[in-house]
Amino acid sequence: MKAYVFPGQGAQFVGMGKDLYENSPIAKKRFEEANEILGFRITDLMFDGTPEDLRQTKVTQPAVFLHSVISAIALGDEFKPDMVAGHSLGEFSALVAAKALSFEDGLKLVYARAMAMQKACDLEPSTMAAVIGLSDGDVEDVCDEVNKENLVVCANYNCPGQLVISGSIEGIDKACKILKERGAKHVLKLAVGGAFHSPLMESARKELQDAIEKTPIISPICPVYQNVNAHPQSEPASIKKNLIAQLTTPVRWTQTVKNMINDGADEFIELGPGDVLKKLIKRVNSDIKVG
Repeated sequence: MKAYVFPGQGAQFVGMGKDLYENSPIAKKRFEEANEILGFRITDLMFDGTPEDLRQTKVTQPAVFLHSVISAIALGDEFKPDMVAGHSLGEFSALVAAKALSFEDGLKLVYARAMAMQKACDLEPSTMAAVIGLSDGDVEDVCDEVNKENLVVCANYNCPGQLVISGSIEGIDKACKILKERGAKHVLKLAVGGAFHSPLMESARKELQDAIEKTPIISPICPVYQNVNAHPQSEPASIKKNLIAQLTTPVRWTQTVKNMINDGADEFIELGPGDVLKKLIKRVNSDIKVG
């Protein structure tokens, strides 16, 4: 069974999507539609901008979404997913690719998400850190310990031995120190604007909730494995509920990939910029085919 997966923020690069725009009439049409929907030429920033341009939250998230979704659209009849999933932002790409959400509505939600997250980041300084070489349980224990005084939670379960934590700057600093003492091979603070997938995104969750509730979502053409619980969803009300909860809860990517494999996935195809998810999937199961 074929599973398509869609990356999140951080996969962007200058020039992303330009080949699609130049070689596929349907892709060009969709990119131009996106420029009109957003009210600015995001394609200029994607194709010929600077890394700094692409790091702007209002550009990054729609840019990655557009590259991913239009890659699926450009495949035409070749795009026949048995299941889909997306990492964080990529969940919106997965829902559009699986026809649960329209292209226009998906883009509008992603833009609203980006702006809401930026506001939440501005409210309180916060950050994230990648932890390499410890078990999930060990990292969770440290987060629980630090969380008694300073907010720190597990945010991204990326693959065995790689977990991202999220929280206040003081909390992350304390957690990083303890994690190194506990034997982590590598602890790296990330260059992000805030504590994504943590309670510090509550204001963004509330803002996005209204937009999601008003947006039509229908049953997808295949199961969509969602970040919140790593389980397949096809019922619109459940999809909406999980999408709303996503901003303040962890991305359970390791568990998602394992569940997809257990449900019959034997080939994973990543659509979007970069190959981050392919690498993570191989670390979950080295025998699985990725493309």
